[in-house]
Amino acid sequence: MAKSPLIRKCLFPAAGYGTRFLPATKAMPKEMLPIVNKPLIQYGVEEALEAGMTQIGFITGRGKRAIGDHFDTSYELEHQIQGTSKERYLDDIRNVMDNCDFVFMRQREMLGLGHAILTGEPMIGPEPFAVILADDLCAAPTEGDDKKALSQLTALYERYQCSIIAIEEVPNEDTGSYGIISGDEIADGIYQVKDMVEKPNPEDAPTNMAIIGRYILTPEIFGYLRNTKPGANGEIQITDALRQLAQERQVLAVKFKGRRFDCGSVEGFIEATNYYYENDYIK
Repeated sequence: MAKSPLIRKCLFPAAGYGTRFLPATKAMPKEMLPIVNKPLIQYGVEEALEAGMTQIGFITGRGKRAIGDHFDTSYELEHQIQGTSKERYLDDIRNVMDNCDFVFMRQREMLGLGHAILTGEPMIGPEPFAVILADDLCAAPTEGDDKKALSQLTALYERYQCSIIAIEEVPNEDTGSYGIISGDEIADGIYQVKDMVEKPNPEDAPTNMAIIGRYILTPEIFGYLRNTKPGANGEIQITDALRQLAQERQVLAVKFKGRRFDCGSVEGFIEATNYYYENDYIK
């Protein structure tokens, strides 16, 4: 009998407005922006499926119906291209749809990433789970047979059974755009988190190790989120909740193998498009 995955569920916070891509995101969710011919959100779901997660939760807001439509059957389109050479372009999305179950939850107010994750608690229940931010597109390593970032975090969870976050080193001048961790290196590229700071100025940052959009979280995080006071802009930050959790329990940070593109920025989006066209596009 096949071994049941330790982590079955993955949340996708997808309620933001995508203001950095206006006017394109005025009527289209930023998560549906295509990298070549595949939307960002599909790359993320495929990464979750690779890691063994088949229960996918989307935290959405107003104007996000296109995400649900994408992960549904389009009878007219499929009939139109049936038997043609274009049908192969639907192979990936059909595989996702055939192997995943989807739940959609509405975040009625934009109150931060922590609040978005808390919105997903009814779906998650008392289980460990993953979180993917689709803006952070993570490509697999180009050498060796290592899998993508979330699979790497899942393998570590099997060993350590605690909350785990993905990190990468960023230029010192960019620390103000990220949550930054400090901690003790307990193995190659693996850190026991001691502290976290949300978007510190470069002169105040303890390190240049930035949290990126891949998390494995244990269910007690929901209690910490409920007790986290809103910070800047009235938002509940997951960084603040994880900081408190790290003071009381083990939280690990890992430098994942592979390449990450910040597709929340125009520059990163263009860089990712060029990379995937050259390396991963089915021509």
